[in-house]
Amino acid sequence: MLVSAFAFGGVPAKAVRKAFREADIYVSPELLQEYRETPVKLEVQGKITHQQMQTLISGIAAAVAHAKIVYPAEKLSVCRDPEDDMLLECCRSAKAKYLITGDKDLLDITALPFELHIMTAQTFIED
Repeated sequence: MLVSAFAFGGVPAKAVRKAFREADIYVSPELLQEYRETPVKLEVQGKITHQQMQTLISGIAAAVAHAKIVYPAEKLSVCRDPEDDMLLECCRSAKAKYLITGDKDLLDITALPFELHIMTAQTFIED
């Protein structure tokens, strides 16, 4: 959701602002690696402009500066998109209550081996 929030604004940006005010933000080393690679990858693919890439890098840096780093010890294989399991591993390690995402692969999960509420940015804002 950080990528959408900082590259495009809108509802994801509102949800990030609410999360900064009301919740703890967690990242893992694997997520940090993705945050380093994603902005340039999106610009190269033509999905965002150079200006959006710069805004995205600044926004991610601000979010990470306020985040707590966790080191997941256990690998999960829960999501139909295996690349998304790293988010669940981070949440489990952090004992997070919420995962805010627009990713359908994560939103469609009906059972997890731990307690976590997966919701859209819009639902989080309204909650």
